[in-house]
Amino acid sequence: MSTSPIPPRARVQRPPLARPRECVLGGVCAGVALHLGWSVRATRWLAAGLALCGGAGILLYAWLWAMTPLEPAEPGTHGLVHRRVAVPWALFAIAAVLALVVFSLGGGFRAGAVGGSALVPPLTGVIVCAAGAVAWDQLVDATAPRTETAARWLRVVSGALLVAVGVLGPLVWGAAAPGWAWVLFVIALLAGAGVLAGPWALGLWRELIAERTKRVREEERAELAAHLHDSVLQTLALIQTRAGASSEVARLARAQERELRDWLYSGERRIDSDLVTDLRDTAAVLELDHAVRFDVVAVGESRERSGGELAAAAREAMLNAARHAGGDVSVYIENARDGVDVFVRDRGPGFALDDVPADRMGVRESIIGRMRRAGGSASVRPGAGGAGTEVRLHLAYDDEGEAE
Repeated sequence: MSTSPIPPRARVQRPPLARPRECVLGGVCAGVALHLGWSVRATRWLAAGLALCGGAGILLYAWLWAMTPLEPAEPGTHGLVHRRVAVPWALFAIAAVLALVVFSLGGGFRAGAVGGSALVPPLTGVIVCAAGAVAWDQLVDATAPRTETAARWLRVVSGALLVAVGVLGPLVWGAAAPGWAWVLFVIALLAGAGVLAGPWALGLWRELIAERTKRVREEERAELAAHLHDSVLQTLALIQTRAGASSEVARLARAQERELRDWLYSGERRIDSDLVTDLRDTAAVLELDHAVRFDVVAVGESRERSGGELAAAAREAMLNAARHAGGDVSVYIENARDGVDVFVRDRGPGFALDDVPADRMGVRESIIGRMRRAGGSASVRPGAGGAGTEVRLHLAYDDEGEAE
């Protein structure tokens, strides 16, 4: 008689122990219940019952809170934890209730109905809860969505409560209070001063650290810039000189030199760039696509933005010079109080505007017409000595410094 083997019991796959990001306080009971397959309500009642057993449940809850990781954040949520209980304000409420207990016990102490040892738990609780409320707000909920006004009010009321306990407590309990009670009152007073001034000192310390870090980075950047200037930048400049302005090697070397110089010396770039920055960026792009070398020079402080009609007309003139002339092209930007002038000069074969066919609207509309509609002017003429072409763009400013 043969017996069939008993199949092994299937192993239950439990979800990993993790605290949810949507929770009441810390998410410990919800995470444990999900991991063990228990009811969340039963787990919370068990935690409350253990808390009454000499505080063992509180220690277990704190240990699980510290050791249990959070569940992975969903995309687009920035990894924030949303609690249904405002923990800092809950701690302040507990501290306020305990402060009332401290003051109420003072009358019983003077009447001889309450011993001095009864002061220890409530006064210690006031100090721990009031200071813990501010610490929680500044450290645990530092990245949580909140208003600065609410955080400021929490610091003020918590500090005022501690100072009131430290000052009024001795008056209520009287000079007959035991010595250790005076120690607790002094600690409460010092804690109140720390709560009121601590966040300000912490912010000042963070600014000091950030400034020191920035200064160290700038020093390292300066040392790196000096080293690169003496080696890489000079080598790139030598390659351009030996290879010629219109060669592929020279154009690539010039583009790398410009990017390296911008990274070393320009610092953080603004989103809304000015005219000079925009034309230099345009020159860098055109040098990669055409056999041309641009030399962009600016005089004066630029007030014209990159999105204006003057910048668009200048970019069109630079594009025409790169396409039809090549070689070396000079871009000169002259900023004055009453206006700005842009000169684009090439050394190509040159052309006469009257000889351009009527259906070729690039120069007439994209440059001359655009400047006329913007309230400025544009002219196309032969370069110095009759060689090449010079495009001049002019835009006047009104009294407020805006383009007319």
